[in-house]
Amino acid sequence: MPVAPRPLPDGLGPAFSCAEAQAAGVTPRRLRARDLSAPFRGVRAVTDAEPPASVTDPLWRQRTIRERTRRLAVAYAQIMPAHAVFAGRTAAVLLGGPVDPGADLVVAVPDPMRAPRRRGIRGVKVSRDLARIATVDDLPVTDPPSTWSMLGAELDVGELVILGDAFVRVPRDSVGSQMPHARLATIDDLRASLTAGRRIGARKLRTALELIREGSASPLETDYRLDAAAAGLPDADLDVEVCDRQGRLVGISEFVYPTYRTIVEIEGDHHRVDRAQWDRDIEKYAAYSALGWEVVRLTARHVRHRRTAVAIVDDVLRRRGWDGTRPR
Repeated sequence: MPVAPRPLPDGLGPAFSCAEAQAAGVTPRRLRARDLSAPFRGVRAVTDAEPPASVTDPLWRQRTIRERTRRLAVAYAQIMPAHAVFAGRTAAVLLGGPVDPGADLVVAVPDPMRAPRRRGIRGVKVSRDLARIATVDDLPVTDPPSTWSMLGAELDVGELVILGDAFVRVPRDSVGSQMPHARLATIDDLRASLTAGRRIGARKLRTALELIREGSASPLETDYRLDAAAAGLPDADLDVEVCDRQGRLVGISEFVYPTYRTIVEIEGDHHRVDRAQWDRDIEKYAAYSALGWEVVRLTARHVRHRRTAVAIVDDVLRRRGWDGTRPR
C-alpha cells in the first residue's frame, strides 16, 4: 500500500516556487511526489480534482475555464517578474470575460523591457501609456478597457462585441437589483482606451465599439442582438424590468419590444432541468401573458442557427404590428 506524502508546510499555499519550498525544508524528493504538479519550471502546485460538470449553472464552462486559468496564473505568479502583468486573453479570462484563453498564459512587460520566454508563457511588450493595471484575486492584470483594446490584435469584431458587452454589463444581485458599482467598465471607458494611442486592430475596435450595448448578459444574447440588427429587426430594450399596472415587478427580461408588446427570452438548459427555475418561468410567462405581452422563447440552438431565431421573432413582430421597416 503506497505511503501518503508528508504534509507540506502550511505557509506554502496551493502554489509555490521550488526555491521557497526548499527554504522551508521541503526535500527535492518531496517536490517530485504525485500530489504535486509542475505547471512551470521551478514551480509546484497542489493537484486538485476537476470540479464536476453542472447542467444547472449556465456559466459552468466559463467558470471552469476561469478557474483553470486562475490556477495557472497563481502558479506562474510565484516566479513572475515584479514588473510583469497578465494581459490579453489571460487577463480577459481572469476578469470573467467569455474568451478562449488560448494555449499559453499571456504575460506583458513595459516596453522596452525584455518579455519573458518560458514554456507555457507568451510574453509581450506593451506601452506604459496603453496598459492600465488592475488586480484580480491578488493577481496583476491589465484593466478591462486596456485588455479589450489590446485584444483588437487577435479577436474578430463579433468576439470584441461579446467581450465588450460582458465588460460593460451592469450585474444584478440575487433579488434582481442592479449593481452599477460592480460593472467592470463603461462604454466611455472602452472608447477612452481605444483612443489613448495607436492600437493594433483599431478599425475592428471602432466597429465593435459602435455595436456594444449595456444589458447583454451572455454571448448568446449578444449573438441574437447582432443577428437581429443585421436582419433589420427593430432595436429591443435590454435587461428590462417588466411591471404590472400597479407598478409591481413581474419579471426581468432580456429583450423587450415595447411598441409591439413582445418579449424575447433566450433560455439555456438550466431553465429546463432546474425545477425551481422552471416553476418561476411558468409563473412569469403567465403574468406576462395576462398583461398583454407575447413571449418568444429561444434556445441556444435557435440562436446558433441564426436565421431560425431571427425568423421566429420577425414573424411575431409582424403579427404584432411591425411593418418591416426599421426606425431611423
